[in-house]
Amino acid sequence: MVLALSIVLLVNALFAFAVWPRFLKRIAADERSTDPAGGRTKVYTVHLVLIATALVLAGVSAAAGVAGLVSVA
Repeated sequence: MVLALSIVLLVNALFAFAVWPRFLKRIAADERSTDPAGGRTKVYTVHLVLIATALVLAGVSAAAGVAGLVSVA
């Protein structure tokens, strides 16, 4: 059971690390992310916080997955 859960956590982390940085690039290029003066808007800031949170959680998932794999071995 620990092995299966560890694999799920690692797959979740890999997925998040693959998807969220690409999404951030798309948000940064979106016209709603900058104001007329070139500064960042709240749209960008909110998405940046959400993506950063998702990546932190992915890191925790990866660490838990690796810890689970080590405990099985």
